[in-house]
Amino acid sequence: MKKTNLIILSVFAGFLITFSSCKKTFLDEEVYSAYAPQTLTDSLGYEASVIGMHNLLSTFFSYSDPQGWPSVWHAGTDICFVPPTQKQGIEVPYYDYTQLISTDGAASYTWNWGYKMINNANIIIKNIESGNAGSMTAKNKNSIDGEARFFRAYAYNILATCFGKVPLVREPLTAPKTDFVRASLDSVNALIIEDLTFAAANLPEPSTLGSTTKTNADGKPIARANRYQAMQLLAEAYLRAGKPALAEAQCDAIINSGKFALTTARYGIKASLPGDPFNDMFWYGNQRRYQGNREAIWVMEQENPSTVVGGITNNPQQRRNWGAAYYQISGMKICDSLGGRGIARMRLTNWVVYDLYETNDMRNSQYNLRRKFYYNTVGAANYGQQVPYTGSDTIFKIAPHTTKWYEFNPNDEFGFAMVNKDFILMRLGETYLLKAEAQFKQGNTSGAAITLTTLRARSNASAVSASQVTLDFILDERARELLAEENRRMTLMRTGTLVDRTTRYNTQAINPVLGISAKNLLMPIPQTEINLNKDAVLEQNPGY
Repeated sequence: MKKTNLIILSVFAGFLITFSSCKKTFLDEEVYSAYAPQTLTDSLGYEASVIGMHNLLSTFFSYSDPQGWPSVWHAGTDICFVPPTQKQGIEVPYYDYTQLISTDGAASYTWNWGYKMINNANIIIKNIESGNAGSMTAKNKNSIDGEARFFRAYAYNILATCFGKVPLVREPLTAPKTDFVRASLDSVNALIIEDLTFAAANLPEPSTLGSTTKTNADGKPIARANRYQAMQLLAEAYLRAGKPALAEAQCDAIINSGKFALTTARYGIKASLPGDPFNDMFWYGNQRRYQGNREAIWVMEQENPSTVVGGITNNPQQRRNWGAAYYQISGMKICDSLGGRGIARMRLTNWVVYDLYETNDMRNSQYNLRRKFYYNTVGAANYGQQVPYTGSDTIFKIAPHTTKWYEFNPNDEFGFAMVNKDFILMRLGETYLLKAEAQFKQGNTSGAAITLTTLRARSNASAVSASQVTLDFILDERARELLAEENRRMTLMRTGTLVDRTTRYNTQAINPVLGISAKNLLMPIPQTEINLNKDAVLEQNPGY
């Protein structure tokens, strides 16, 4: 029996099927879903559809059926390796590349998620550009259109980075299609740039607490796409397309907008406690713009599902993947100050822990990169003493780790899902890094040095000279600034540096990287897609 993949529509619905008796008609086939919904006609329908896209977006980050999903995008690169006892499965082919084949689960999920996003966006775009908008104003129509186009571009940017040439789909699917072909990368890039240019011109300013801002039931701003996140993604797309001057212009528009500022002073819920400005940005309750985070360009907001139904999708695993399993040491208890329960599915490479940062770099402080642990069982003889930093425990029990994904739910200390955490998907720190990369690619190393120095100054890191500016240095700086935030694998794939940097910096003997080669600059096209595409050839990437 041939399997058919159904596309999930952006307006989610549940179907209740009841059976009154055991008649033979029970076996009759009845279709309860379709490739495209009925025509959208009013603002409520469009709003629901766009909110559905935000929901679908989150499933890329909250996927937890394989708990090692976050490790796919970081382990087996220059920054992380997988402790042998902590591997889960889906991430294994991304450090033992000899196992990365065309039936890979991570590649398949990425591909299918991307095309679900694209089809949902196409449904909205097709309807609103066909004049099916009722009494909506032109501004409202263009904003909805821009938001859908942003999501389509976001999905295509991921697909192009991961797979290279991919099928180009600009219309909603209304019937099964089995003759997809891969479009040229130039064609895919052109659509991404077209969509983001429109989005940047028509999306609104970032949410504030102004009198005209849409709010939720608690009176807080509703997080929706804004024009600057379209500009940031457009800058990245221009860099990947070899248009650095246009990328720099987008970065300048963000930096000079007056809407954002690098975080240089303490703020928010932990301001009276020991810490630093960089660390403040990553506490739940500080991450959103209305909570004081002026650096945030795009925050995917999550709510505890015990208080907000549907507040998260699936069970995000970032805390458990990044955090240390310190509670497995006698005398250590799970607590909020140590970030809740981690299981260390990733361990930072020695390059990150020992060589990446200057000593006084704020991003290297004890509040941002934890290296020391202290026994915390009250009443125990060793309470308050440092846990010895020796032996195999340093691989995952007291492994040095970033604190960015710390999260603690007092109602569930075991904490399978990460329920009290937002995802900062874009912030101004990365804007400076994209600008520096664009300047470097134009040969303007002096300008890039100034840009990098501006960013590094807020972390008390030393100034950069023009002679220091290389792509390698910029990628080092991205690791310092965006550790555990950026999708490191995609960054290295986009810049063509995955093989070189992984070979140089991921050198430990424990679970070493195996078999990495130039073919791994792209992921394999899922074999199921090739097999189902019976009426045309969907070419596989070389080497798979």
